[in-house]
Amino acid sequence: MKLLARVLMNGLGLVAAAYLLPGIHWQGGLGALVVAGCVVGLINLLVKPIVSLLSCPLLVLTLGLFYLVINGALLLLADALLPSLSVDGFVWAILGGLFLAMFNLLLRMLFGESEE
Repeated sequence: MKLLARVLMNGLGLVAAAYLLPGIHWQGGLGALVVAGCVVGLINLLVKPIVSLLSCPLLVLTLGLFYLVINGALLLLADALLPSLSVDGFVWAILGGLFLAMFNLLLRMLFGESEE
């Protein structure tokens, strides 16, 4: 049940980002939303730790601000994998990654879900 909630949170975050940010576009139904949530979740689970580890010197040098670039690059990866998602450029990807991070943080604070 917790996994399904995370998948739906990721998908809803993408749709919310598409509605609020003019450089991110979403077209798809509920099935595409679940697939998008799974793809974003898998990217965050598998790719993000490796990229974060490899970019550790840049993260230290920029005091963590390089995470914005990492999140933007991962959103562009999701854009490449999902036909229902379209991101207009790297700046919009960075803003979308920031929005998704804040969206997930807010939902975790509201529903009391811990990082595990």
